[in-house]
Amino acid sequence: MSRDLAGLADGDLVALARSGRPGAYAAIVTRQKAALYRLILAHVRDADEALDLVQESFVAAHDALARFDETRSLRAWLSRIALNKCRDWARRRRVRAMLSRVLPVEAAAAVADDRIGAEAAAIERDSLARTLAALDDLPEALRVPLILCAIEGLSQMEAAEALGLSVKAIELRIRRARAALRDAIP
Repeated sequence: MSRDLAGLADGDLVALARSGRPGAYAAIVTRQKAALYRLILAHVRDADEALDLVQESFVAAHDALARFDETRSLRAWLSRIALNKCRDWARRRRVRAMLSRVLPVEAAAAVADDRIGAEAAAIERDSLARTLAALDDLPEALRVPLILCAIEGLSQMEAAEALGLSVKAIELRIRRARAALRDAIP
């Protein structure tokens, strides 16, 4: 990222990227990629899939750049796109799993098996594994706001914007998610 672009606000970078300024979108990617990767990894629990989904998210964001409202949070907008990509990925995964059960046994070998768990099985610390399992057991409506605010550091207002909810709804969902985690983790 060049020095002159590094100091610009997100909205200014978007405006420059829209106008075709070389390096402007690359500056956005450089600034936001780590946060988007962590968010996606928290959902898919597979590092390789997370990298692919980050790339898909930035491609989709680039295609939709003309629709971005520069007065809003870029991070919240990108988070919403990433969450949609995670949902698409989960849907594809469910379809593959269903096909593997429906198709003849011989055909099941041709269906890609991208189950989550390889990374979780490698985690040595029991407390982290229990926490991740409890987080996975939370309903998506509670899990996503908690991840956005507690893990990704978005404000409740940014999370509300990303999810299309009120700030009060985000606050309530985070409180319920934390209570559920306290009950689930001994």
